[in-house]
Amino acid sequence: MQLPSPMPDPGTVTSNGALVATDITHAYGDHVVLDDISLTAAPERRLGLVGDNGSGKSTLLRLLAGIEEPTAGTITRPPETALLEQSLPHPPETTIGAIVEEALAELRALARLVGELSELVQRLPDDTGLAREYGDALEAATDRQAWDADHRVDRVLRGLGLEHFPRSRSIGELSGGERARVAMAALLVRQPRALLLDEPTNHLDDAGMEFLERHLRGLPGVVVVSSHDRAFLDAVCTDILDIDPSRAGVITRFGGTFTDYLSSKRRERIKWERAYADQQVELTALANSITELGGASSVGAFHSHHDNEKMGAGHRAGRVDKSIARRVRNARRRYEALERAPIAQPPQPLRFRASLGRSAEHEEALLKVIDIEMRGRLAPTSFTLQQDTKLLVTGRNGAGKSTLLGVLAGELTPSRGTIEQLDGMRVGILRQDTSFRNPNRTPRSLYAEAPRIPGAPSLVDLGLLHESDLDRAVGVLSEGQQRRVALALLIAESPELLLLDEPTNHLSPTLVSELETALLDAPCAVVVATHDRWLRSRWDGLELRM
Repeated sequence: MQLPSPMPDPGTVTSNGALVATDITHAYGDHVVLDDISLTAAPERRLGLVGDNGSGKSTLLRLLAGIEEPTAGTITRPPETALLEQSLPHPPETTIGAIVEEALAELRALARLVGELSELVQRLPDDTGLAREYGDALEAATDRQAWDADHRVDRVLRGLGLEHFPRSRSIGELSGGERARVAMAALLVRQPRALLLDEPTNHLDDAGMEFLERHLRGLPGVVVVSSHDRAFLDAVCTDILDIDPSRAGVITRFGGTFTDYLSSKRRERIKWERAYADQQVELTALANSITELGGASSVGAFHSHHDNEKMGAGHRAGRVDKSIARRVRNARRRYEALERAPIAQPPQPLRFRASLGRSAEHEEALLKVIDIEMRGRLAPTSFTLQQDTKLLVTGRNGAGKSTLLGVLAGELTPSRGTIEQLDGMRVGILRQDTSFRNPNRTPRSLYAEAPRIPGAPSLVDLGLLHESDLDRAVGVLSEGQQRRVALALLIAESPELLLLDEPTNHLSPTLVSELETALLDAPCAVVVATHDRWLRSRWDGLELRM
Protein backbone atom coordinates (compact mmCIF):
# COMPACT_ATOMS: atom_id res chain seq x y z
CA MET A 1 0.00 0.00 0.00
CA GLN A 2 1.38 3.39 -0.94
CA LEU A 3 0.65 6.80 0.52
CA PRO A 4 -0.36 9.70 -1.71
CA SER A 5 2.65 11.98 -2.23
CA PRO A 6 2.28 15.62 -1.13
CA MET A 7 4.66 16.70 -3.89
CA PRO A 8 4.49 15.73 -7.57
CA ASP A 9 8.26 15.15 -7.60
CA PRO A 10 9.82 14.88 -4.13
CA GLY A 11 13.31 14.45 -5.57
CA THR A 12 16.01 13.04 -3.30
CA VAL A 13 14.55 12.08 0.07
CA THR A 14 16.36 12.26 3.40
CA SER A 15 16.17 9.43 5.88
CA ASN A 16 16.60 11.55 9.03
CA GLY A 17 13.94 14.17 8.33
CA ALA A 18 16.48 16.94 7.61
CA LEU A 19 16.24 19.39 4.73
CA VAL A 20 19.67 19.82 3.13
CA ALA A 21 20.80 22.09 0.29
CA THR A 22 24.36 21.61 -0.97
CA ASP A 23 26.26 24.08 -3.19
CA ILE A 24 23.08 25.54 -4.65
CA THR A 25 23.31 28.08 -7.45
CA HIS A 26 20.27 29.39 -9.29
CA ALA A 27 20.00 31.89 -12.11
CA TYR A 28 17.35 33.24 -14.42
CA GLY A 29 19.23 33.78 -17.64
CA ASP A 30 22.33 35.82 -16.78
CA HIS A 31 20.90 37.01 -13.45
CA VAL A 32 22.30 34.98 -10.56
CA VAL A 33 19.78 34.92 -7.70
CA LEU A 34 21.50 32.45 -5.36
CA ASP A 35 25.18 31.68 -5.54
CA ASP A 36 26.81 28.49 -4.21
CA ILE A 37 24.83 28.27 -0.96
CA SER A 38 24.51 25.37 1.44
CA LEU A 39 22.22 24.93 4.42
CA THR A 40 20.94 22.21 6.71
CA ALA A 41 17.62 22.38 8.55
CA ALA A 42 17.26 19.56 11.07
CA PRO A 43 13.98 18.52 12.70
CA GLU A 44 12.80 20.96 15.39
CA ARG A 45 14.89 23.75 13.82
CA ARG A 46 12.97 26.74 12.52
CA LEU A 47 14.89 28.87 10.04
CA GLY A 48 13.88 32.45 9.23
CA LEU A 49 14.84 33.98 5.88
CA VAL A 50 15.46 37.73 5.91
CA GLY A 51 16.55 40.14 3.20
CA ASP A 52 15.21 42.69 0.74
CA ASN A 53 12.46 41.86 -1.72
CA GLY A 54 14.16 40.42 -4.76
CA SER A 55 17.05 38.95 -2.78
CA GLY A 56 15.98 35.36 -3.51
CA LYS A 57 13.93 34.29 -0.48
CA SER A 58 10.90 33.08 -2.44
CA THR A 59 13.15 31.43 -5.02
CA LEU A 60 14.99 29.55 -2.28
CA LEU A 61 11.70 28.29 -0.81
CA ARG A 62 10.55 27.03 -4.21
CA LEU A 63 13.86 25.24 -4.69
CA LEU A 64 13.67 23.65 -1.25
CA ALA A 65 10.10 22.53 -1.98
CA GLY A 66 11.06 20.97 -5.30
CA ILE A 67 8.81 23.26 -7.33
CA GLU A 68 11.87 24.54 -9.19
CA GLU A 69 15.18 22.80 -9.83
CA PRO A 70 18.46 24.62 -9.04
CA THR A 71 20.83 25.53 -11.84
CA ALA A 72 23.55 23.66 -9.92
CA GLY A 73 23.80 21.77 -6.63
CA THR A 74 21.62 19.22 -4.87
CA ILE A 75 18.73 19.28 -2.40
CA THR A 76 17.54 16.43 -0.20
CA ARG A 77 14.26 16.78 1.65
CA PRO A 78 11.85 14.80 3.81
CA PRO A 79 9.21 12.88 1.81
CA GLU A 80 6.48 15.14 3.23
CA THR A 81 7.64 18.64 2.25
CA ALA A 82 5.09 21.36 1.55
CA LEU A 83 5.17 25.05 0.63
CA LEU A 84 2.34 27.41 1.59
CA GLU A 85 0.60 28.54 -1.57
CA GLN A 86 -0.51 32.18 -1.60
CA SER A 87 -3.70 31.17 -3.45
CA LEU A 88 -5.80 28.04 -3.33
CA PRO A 89 -5.55 25.82 -6.45
CA HIS A 90 -9.29 25.09 -6.34
CA PRO A 91 -12.30 26.36 -8.32
CA PRO A 92 -14.45 28.94 -6.47
CA GLU A 93 -17.29 26.47 -5.82
CA THR A 94 -15.02 24.24 -3.68
CA THR A 95 -16.15 24.22 -0.06
CA ILE A 96 -14.01 24.71 3.03
CA GLY A 97 -14.99 21.22 4.16
CA ALA A 98 -13.79 19.67 0.89
CA ILE A 99 -10.45 21.43 1.20
CA VAL A 100 -10.06 20.21 4.79
CA GLU A 101 -10.90 16.63 3.81
CA GLU A 102 -8.41 16.78 0.96
CA ALA A 103 -5.75 17.96 3.41
CA LEU A 104 -6.59 15.09 5.79
CA ALA A 105 -6.63 12.38 3.10
CA GLU A 106 -2.92 11.67 3.35
CA LEU A 107 -2.99 11.37 7.15
CA ARG A 108 -6.09 9.19 7.10
CA ALA A 109 -4.35 6.91 4.58
CA LEU A 110 -1.29 6.82 6.82
CA ALA A 111 -3.35 5.85 9.87
CA ARG A 112 -5.08 3.09 7.86
CA LEU A 113 -1.73 1.83 6.63
CA VAL A 114 -0.41 1.54 10.19
CA GLY A 115 -3.50 -0.45 11.21
CA GLU A 116 -3.25 -2.82 8.24
CA LEU A 117 0.49 -3.37 8.72
CA SER A 118 -0.06 -4.02 12.42
CA GLU A 119 -2.45 -6.86 11.60
CA LEU A 120 -0.01 -8.30 9.05
CA VAL A 121 2.89 -8.19 11.52
CA GLN A 122 0.82 -10.09 14.06
CA ARG A 123 0.10 -12.82 11.47
CA LEU A 124 3.69 -12.84 10.09
CA PRO A 125 5.95 -12.05 13.08
CA ASP A 126 9.08 -13.45 11.38
CA ASP A 127 8.87 -11.21 8.31
CA THR A 128 11.64 -8.66 9.00
CA GLY A 129 10.87 -6.61 5.91
CA LEU A 130 7.26 -6.28 6.94
CA ALA A 131 8.28 -5.34 10.48
CA ARG A 132 10.58 -2.63 9.13
CA GLU A 133 7.82 -1.25 6.90
CA TYR A 134 5.45 -1.19 9.87
CA GLY A 135 8.04 0.61 12.00
CA ASP A 136 8.59 3.27 9.34
CA ALA A 137 4.85 3.85 8.90
CA LEU A 138 4.30 4.03 12.66
CA GLU A 139 7.12 6.54 13.06
CA ALA A 140 5.72 8.70 10.24
CA ALA A 141 2.21 8.61 11.68
CA THR A 142 3.50 9.47 15.14
CA ASP A 143 5.69 12.34 13.90
CA ARG A 144 2.80 13.81 11.93
CA GLN A 145 0.28 13.20 14.74
CA ALA A 146 -2.05 11.39 12.35
CA TRP A 147 -4.47 10.29 15.10
CA ASP A 148 -4.90 13.87 16.30
CA ALA A 149 -5.77 15.22 12.85
CA ASP A 150 -9.49 15.84 13.40
CA HIS A 151 -8.89 17.66 16.67
CA ARG A 152 -6.12 19.64 14.98
CA VAL A 153 -8.57 20.83 12.33
CA ASP A 154 -10.76 22.41 14.99
CA ARG A 155 -7.78 24.04 16.72
CA VAL A 156 -6.34 25.42 13.49
CA LEU A 157 -9.62 26.83 12.15
CA ARG A 158 -10.32 28.45 15.50
CA GLY A 159 -6.77 29.82 15.80
CA LEU A 160 -6.91 31.36 12.31
CA GLY A 161 -10.31 32.96 12.93
CA LEU A 162 -12.21 30.64 10.56
CA GLU A 163 -14.35 28.75 13.06
CA HIS A 164 -17.46 30.81 12.37
CA PHE A 165 -17.55 29.79 8.68
CA PRO A 166 -19.66 26.65 8.01
CA ARG A 167 -17.72 23.87 6.30
CA SER A 168 -20.27 24.11 3.47
CA ARG A 169 -19.17 27.69 2.60
CA SER A 170 -17.53 27.88 -0.82
CA ILE A 171 -14.20 29.67 -1.12
CA GLY A 172 -15.65 31.86 -3.86
CA GLU A 173 -17.71 33.57 -1.13
CA LEU A 174 -14.62 34.45 0.91
CA SER A 175 -12.36 37.50 0.74
CA GLY A 176 -8.79 37.21 -0.47
CA GLY A 177 -7.47 37.28 3.09
CA GLU A 178 -9.95 34.61 4.21
CA ARG A 179 -8.99 32.34 1.32
CA ALA A 180 -5.33 32.78 2.25
CA ARG A 181 -6.15 31.67 5.80
CA VAL A 182 -8.02 28.61 4.50
CA ALA A 183 -4.93 27.71 2.45
CA MET A 184 -2.78 28.01 5.58
CA ALA A 185 -5.23 25.92 7.61
CA ALA A 186 -5.15 23.16 4.98
CA LEU A 187 -1.35 23.09 5.15
CA LEU A 188 -1.14 23.14 8.95
CA VAL A 189 -3.58 20.26 9.45
CA ARG A 190 -1.45 18.11 7.12
CA GLN A 191 1.54 18.58 9.45
CA PRO A 192 4.26 17.86 6.84
CA ARG A 193 7.73 16.97 8.10
CA ALA A 194 9.16 20.04 6.36
CA LEU A 195 6.95 23.13 6.33
CA LEU A 196 7.91 26.07 4.08
CA LEU A 197 6.13 29.41 4.51
CA ASP A 198 6.38 32.60 2.43
CA GLU A 199 5.12 35.70 4.31
CA PRO A 200 2.54 33.72 6.33
CA THR A 201 1.40 36.63 8.54
CA ASN A 202 0.17 38.91 5.73
CA HIS A 203 -3.53 38.19 6.35
CA LEU A 204 -3.50 37.49 10.08
CA ASP A 205 -4.57 39.69 12.97
CA ASP A 206 -2.65 39.70 16.26
CA ALA A 207 -4.57 36.69 17.62
CA GLY A 208 -3.97 34.72 14.42
CA MET A 209 -0.25 35.50 14.47
CA GLU A 210 0.06 34.45 18.10
CA PHE A 211 -1.71 31.15 17.30
CA LEU A 212 0.59 30.50 14.33
CA GLU A 213 3.65 31.21 16.47
CA ARG A 214 2.54 28.70 19.12
CA HIS A 215 1.68 26.09 16.48
CA LEU A 216 5.02 26.35 14.68
CA ARG A 217 7.00 26.19 17.93
CA GLY A 218 5.27 22.89 18.71
CA LEU A 219 6.05 21.18 15.40
CA PRO A 220 8.51 18.26 15.51
CA GLY A 221 9.73 18.75 11.95
CA VAL A 222 11.57 21.37 9.90
CA VAL A 223 10.21 24.89 9.43
CA VAL A 224 11.66 27.43 6.98
CA VAL A 225 9.87 30.77 6.83
CA SER A 226 10.37 33.99 4.90
CA SER A 227 8.89 37.00 6.68
CA HIS A 228 9.28 40.74 7.22
CA ASP A 229 7.42 40.40 10.55
CA ARG A 230 10.20 40.82 13.10
CA ALA A 231 8.03 39.95 16.10
CA PHE A 232 7.00 36.73 14.35
CA LEU A 233 10.60 35.82 13.50
CA ASP A 234 11.68 36.54 17.07
CA ALA A 235 8.93 34.33 18.53
CA VAL A 236 9.38 31.39 16.15
CA CYS A 237 12.90 31.03 14.76
CA THR A 238 15.88 29.16 16.15
CA ASP A 239 18.16 30.42 13.35
CA ILE A 240 18.17 33.39 10.96
CA LEU A 241 19.43 33.16 7.36
CA ASP A 242 20.38 36.56 5.96
CA ILE A 243 20.38 36.79 2.15
CA ASP A 244 22.56 39.68 1.01
CA PRO A 245 21.52 40.97 -2.46
CA SER A 246 24.74 42.98 -2.78
CA ARG A 247 26.69 39.71 -2.75
CA ALA A 248 24.70 37.79 -5.39
CA GLY A 249 22.47 35.89 -3.01
CA VAL A 250 25.09 34.76 -0.49
CA ILE A 251 23.53 33.49 2.75
CA THR A 252 24.90 34.08 6.23
CA ARG A 253 23.51 31.99 9.08
CA PHE A 254 23.00 33.40 12.57
CA GLY A 255 22.08 31.07 15.43
CA GLY A 256 19.41 32.21 17.87
CA THR A 257 16.38 34.46 17.76
CA PHE A 258 15.82 37.55 15.66
CA THR A 259 16.91 39.65 18.65
CA ASP A 260 20.17 37.68 18.71
CA TYR A 261 20.52 38.29 14.97
CA LEU A 262 20.20 42.05 15.45
CA SER A 263 22.85 41.98 18.18
CA SER A 264 25.19 40.07 15.86
CA LYS A 265 24.55 42.56 13.06
CA ARG A 266 25.35 45.46 15.38
CA ARG A 267 28.63 43.80 16.39
CA GLU A 268 29.42 43.18 12.71
CA ARG A 269 28.74 46.84 11.92
CA ILE A 270 31.07 48.04 14.68
CA LYS A 271 33.79 45.63 13.49
CA TRP A 272 33.31 46.80 9.88
CA GLU A 273 33.50 50.48 10.85
CA ARG A 274 36.71 49.89 12.85
CA ALA A 275 38.32 47.87 10.06
CA TYR A 276 37.48 50.57 7.50
CA ALA A 277 38.78 53.35 9.75
CA ASP A 278 41.98 51.40 10.51
CA GLN A 279 42.61 50.82 6.81
CA GLN A 280 42.09 54.49 5.99
CA VAL A 281 44.52 55.49 8.74
CA GLU A 282 47.11 53.01 7.45
CA LEU A 283 46.69 54.19 3.84
CA THR A 284 47.18 57.81 4.90
CA ALA A 285 50.23 56.93 7.00
CA LEU A 286 51.76 54.93 4.12
CA ALA A 287 51.12 57.73 1.62
CA ASN A 288 52.78 60.26 3.96
CA SER A 289 55.67 57.91 4.60
CA ILE A 290 56.25 57.36 0.86
CA THR A 291 56.24 61.13 0.25
CA GLU A 292 58.55 61.91 3.17
CA LEU A 293 60.97 59.05 2.51
CA GLY A 294 61.05 59.87 -1.18
CA GLY A 295 62.09 63.43 -0.28
CA ALA A 296 64.72 62.20 2.17
CA SER A 297 66.12 59.85 -0.47
CA SER A 298 66.52 62.74 -2.91
CA VAL A 299 68.38 64.84 -0.30
CA GLY A 300 70.66 61.88 0.46
CA ALA A 301 71.34 61.37 -3.21
CA PHE A 302 72.24 65.09 -3.61
CA HIS A 303 74.80 64.90 -0.81
CA SER A 304 76.28 61.62 -2.04
CA HIS A 305 76.96 63.10 -5.48
CA HIS A 306 78.17 66.58 -4.56
CA ASP A 307 80.00 66.31 -1.25
CA ASN A 308 83.17 64.71 -2.75
CA GLU A 309 85.38 66.11 -0.02
CA LYS A 310 83.62 63.96 2.58
CA MET A 311 83.89 60.46 1.11
CA GLY A 312 83.12 58.75 4.40
CA ALA A 313 79.94 60.70 4.73
CA GLY A 314 79.13 59.85 1.13
CA HIS A 315 79.45 56.11 1.78
CA ARG A 316 77.19 56.45 4.82
CA ALA A 317 74.73 58.48 2.76
CA GLY A 318 74.68 55.70 0.16
CA ARG A 319 73.84 53.14 2.80
CA VAL A 320 71.10 55.44 4.09
CA ASP A 321 69.77 55.85 0.56
CA LYS A 322 69.51 52.06 0.15
CA SER A 323 67.72 51.72 3.46
CA ILE A 324 65.30 54.51 2.58
CA ALA A 325 64.70 53.07 -0.89
CA ARG A 326 63.93 49.67 0.68
CA ARG A 327 61.49 51.27 3.10
CA VAL A 328 59.82 53.19 0.25
CA ARG A 329 59.44 49.97 -1.77
CA ASN A 330 57.95 48.17 1.23
CA ALA A 331 55.56 51.03 1.90
CA ARG A 332 54.49 51.11 -1.75
CA ARG A 333 53.93 47.34 -1.82
CA ARG A 334 51.80 47.52 1.32
CA TYR A 335 49.87 50.52 -0.05
CA GLU A 336 49.18 48.72 -3.35
CA ALA A 337 48.13 45.56 -1.49
CA LEU A 338 45.61 47.56 0.55
CA GLU A 339 44.30 49.25 -2.60
CA ARG A 340 43.80 45.83 -4.24
CA ALA A 341 41.67 44.67 -1.30
CA PRO A 342 39.88 47.81 -0.09
CA ILE A 343 37.37 47.64 2.74
CA ALA A 344 34.16 49.26 1.54
CA GLN A 345 32.96 52.23 3.53
CA PRO A 346 29.93 51.24 5.63
CA PRO A 347 26.81 52.99 4.32
CA GLN A 348 25.60 55.79 6.53
CA PRO A 349 22.50 54.98 8.59
CA LEU A 350 19.27 56.52 7.35
CA ARG A 351 18.68 60.01 8.69
CA PHE A 352 15.85 62.46 8.07
CA ARG A 353 16.96 66.05 7.49
CA ALA A 354 14.16 68.57 7.85
CA SER A 355 14.27 72.33 7.64
CA LEU A 356 12.71 73.79 10.77
CA GLY A 357 13.09 77.34 9.43
CA ARG A 358 9.84 79.18 9.92
CA SER A 359 8.43 76.58 12.31
CA ALA A 360 11.26 77.10 14.78
CA GLU A 361 10.39 80.79 15.12
CA HIS A 362 7.18 80.20 17.08
CA GLU A 363 5.63 77.80 19.54
CA GLU A 364 2.33 77.32 17.75
CA ALA A 365 1.03 73.82 17.11
CA LEU A 366 1.91 72.49 13.68
CA LEU A 367 -1.54 70.99 13.22
CA LYS A 368 -4.79 70.63 15.20
CA VAL A 369 -7.39 67.98 14.39
CA ILE A 370 -10.81 68.72 15.92
CA ASP A 371 -13.54 66.05 15.79
CA ILE A 372 -12.96 65.08 12.16
CA GLU A 373 -15.13 62.24 10.88
CA MET A 374 -15.88 60.39 7.64
CA ARG A 375 -19.06 58.37 7.74
CA GLY A 376 -18.32 54.65 7.57
CA ARG A 377 -14.56 55.23 7.24
CA LEU A 378 -13.32 57.31 10.16
CA ALA A 379 -14.80 57.72 13.65
CA PRO A 380 -14.61 61.18 15.33
CA THR A 381 -10.95 61.92 15.99
CA SER A 382 -9.08 64.77 17.68
CA PHE A 383 -5.39 65.43 18.45
CA THR A 384 -2.69 68.10 18.23
CA LEU A 385 0.74 67.83 16.61
CA GLN A 386 3.65 70.00 17.69
CA GLN A 387 6.58 70.47 15.31
CA ASP A 388 8.43 67.49 16.82
CA THR A 389 5.50 65.19 17.77
CA LYS A 390 5.87 61.49 16.97
CA LEU A 391 2.43 59.83 16.77
CA LEU A 392 1.75 56.12 16.27
CA VAL A 393 -1.70 55.23 14.88
CA THR A 394 -2.86 51.67 15.55
CA GLY A 395 -6.07 49.70 15.11
CA ARG A 396 -7.63 46.80 13.26
CA ASN A 397 -8.05 46.70 9.48
CA GLY A 398 -10.84 49.03 8.43
CA ALA A 399 -10.54 51.24 11.52
CA GLY A 400 -9.61 54.23 9.35
CA LYS A 401 -5.83 54.52 9.73
CA SER A 402 -5.11 55.06 6.01
CA THR A 403 -8.16 57.35 5.75
CA LEU A 404 -6.79 59.51 8.56
CA LEU A 405 -3.45 59.87 6.79
CA GLY A 406 -5.24 60.81 3.58
CA VAL A 407 -7.13 63.55 5.43
CA LEU A 408 -3.93 64.89 7.02
CA ALA A 409 -2.27 64.94 3.60
CA GLY A 410 -5.14 67.01 2.20
CA GLU A 411 -6.17 64.26 -0.22
CA LEU A 412 -9.51 63.53 1.50
CA THR A 413 -12.07 65.94 2.95
CA PRO A 414 -13.76 64.95 6.24
CA SER A 415 -17.57 65.03 6.35
CA ARG A 416 -17.39 66.98 9.61
CA GLY A 417 -14.82 68.52 11.91
CA THR A 418 -11.97 70.92 11.25
CA ILE A 419 -8.21 70.84 10.73
CA GLU A 420 -6.05 73.85 11.60
CA GLN A 421 -2.48 73.92 10.30
CA LEU A 422 0.31 76.40 9.69
CA ASP A 423 0.20 78.10 6.30
CA GLY A 424 2.53 76.58 3.75
CA MET A 425 3.28 73.52 5.87
CA ARG A 426 5.22 70.92 3.86
CA VAL A 427 3.58 67.49 4.05
CA GLY A 428 5.04 64.23 2.75
CA ILE A 429 3.24 60.89 2.63
CA LEU A 430 4.53 57.35 2.06
CA ARG A 431 1.63 55.14 0.99
CA GLN A 432 1.27 51.38 1.35
CA ASP A 433 1.27 50.92 -2.42
CA THR A 434 4.14 52.61 -4.23
CA SER A 435 3.69 53.69 -7.85
CA PHE A 436 5.51 55.96 -10.28
CA ARG A 437 4.01 57.86 -13.21
CA ASN A 438 6.80 56.76 -15.52
CA PRO A 439 8.13 53.29 -14.60
CA ASN A 440 10.99 53.72 -17.06
CA ARG A 441 12.62 56.47 -14.99
CA THR A 442 15.61 55.58 -12.84
CA PRO A 443 16.02 56.33 -9.12
CA ARG A 444 18.98 58.60 -9.92
CA SER A 445 17.04 60.71 -12.42
CA LEU A 446 13.95 60.93 -10.18
CA TYR A 447 16.02 62.07 -7.21
CA ALA A 448 17.98 64.57 -9.32
CA GLU A 449 14.76 66.29 -10.38
CA ALA A 450 12.99 66.06 -7.01
CA PRO A 451 12.48 69.32 -5.10
CA ARG A 452 15.20 69.43 -2.50
CA ILE A 453 16.18 71.88 0.20
CA PRO A 454 19.78 73.17 0.32
CA GLY A 455 22.03 70.66 2.05
CA ALA A 456 19.80 67.65 1.38
CA PRO A 457 21.85 64.42 1.22
CA SER A 458 22.65 62.83 -2.12
CA LEU A 459 20.91 59.60 -3.10
CA VAL A 460 24.13 57.67 -2.60
CA ASP A 461 24.67 59.16 0.86
CA LEU A 462 21.19 58.03 1.96
CA GLY A 463 22.29 54.40 1.64
CA LEU A 464 18.78 53.29 0.66
CA LEU A 465 19.75 51.65 -2.62
CA HIS A 466 22.71 49.70 -3.90
CA GLU A 467 24.82 51.43 -6.55
CA SER A 468 23.80 48.77 -9.09
CA ASP A 469 20.12 49.76 -8.70
CA LEU A 470 20.48 53.54 -9.11
CA ASP A 471 20.28 53.43 -12.90
CA ARG A 472 17.70 50.66 -13.31
CA ALA A 473 14.13 51.52 -14.29
CA VAL A 474 11.94 51.78 -11.17
CA GLY A 475 9.37 49.58 -12.90
CA VAL A 476 11.69 46.56 -12.74
CA LEU A 477 12.67 47.08 -9.10
CA SER A 478 11.11 44.98 -6.34
CA GLU A 479 8.41 46.38 -4.07
CA GLY A 480 10.97 46.92 -1.35
CA GLN A 481 13.34 48.77 -3.68
CA GLN A 482 10.51 50.95 -5.03
CA ARG A 483 9.54 51.78 -1.45
CA ARG A 484 13.10 52.87 -0.80
CA VAL A 485 12.99 55.20 -3.81
CA ALA A 486 9.72 56.73 -2.58
CA LEU A 487 11.24 57.19 0.87
CA ALA A 488 14.30 58.89 -0.63
CA LEU A 489 12.10 61.35 -2.55
CA LEU A 490 10.26 62.17 0.69
CA ILE A 491 13.48 62.82 2.58
CA ALA A 492 14.68 65.11 -0.22
CA GLU A 493 11.59 67.31 0.24
CA SER A 494 12.31 67.59 3.97
CA PRO A 495 8.66 67.74 5.09
CA GLU A 496 7.57 69.41 8.30
CA LEU A 497 4.88 66.71 8.65
CA LEU A 498 5.79 63.18 7.55
CA LEU A 499 2.96 60.64 7.12
CA LEU A 500 3.90 56.97 6.82
CA ASP A 501 1.37 54.21 6.04
CA GLU A 502 2.78 50.79 7.04
CA PRO A 503 6.35 52.01 6.45
CA THR A 504 8.01 48.71 7.41
CA ASN A 505 6.28 46.68 4.67
CA HIS A 506 8.70 45.15 2.15
CA LEU A 507 11.81 46.58 3.82
CA SER A 508 14.74 44.53 5.08
CA PRO A 509 15.16 44.19 8.87
CA THR A 510 18.36 46.25 8.87
CA LEU A 511 16.77 49.18 7.04
CA VAL A 512 13.63 48.98 9.18
CA SER A 513 15.70 49.28 12.35
CA GLU A 514 17.46 52.34 10.93
CA LEU A 515 14.10 53.75 9.82
CA GLU A 516 12.66 53.49 13.33
CA THR A 517 15.65 55.26 14.84
CA ALA A 518 15.47 57.95 12.17
CA LEU A 519 11.74 58.47 12.79
CA LEU A 520 12.21 59.15 16.48
CA ASP A 521 15.20 61.44 15.80
CA ALA A 522 13.61 63.30 12.87
CA PRO A 523 13.34 67.09 13.45
CA CYS A 524 9.76 67.13 12.14
CA ALA A 525 6.34 65.82 13.11
CA VAL A 526 5.81 62.17 12.21
CA VAL A 527 2.56 60.16 12.04
CA VAL A 528 2.97 56.41 11.52
CA ALA A 529 0.07 54.02 10.86
CA THR A 530 1.11 50.39 11.29
CA HIS A 531 0.24 46.83 12.31
CA ASP A 532 3.93 46.10 12.96
CA ARG A 533 4.03 44.53 16.43
CA TRP A 534 7.79 45.00 16.76
CA LEU A 535 7.55 48.71 16.04
CA ARG A 536 4.48 49.11 18.28
CA SER A 537 6.14 47.39 21.23
CA ARG A 538 9.18 49.68 21.01
CA TRP A 539 7.48 52.98 20.15
CA ASP A 540 8.59 55.81 22.39
CA GLY A 541 6.21 58.53 21.18
CA LEU A 542 2.48 59.20 21.48
CA GLU A 543 -0.09 56.62 20.40
CA LEU A 544 -3.59 56.95 18.94
CA ARG A 545 -5.69 53.77 19.08
CA MET A 546 -8.52 53.72 16.53
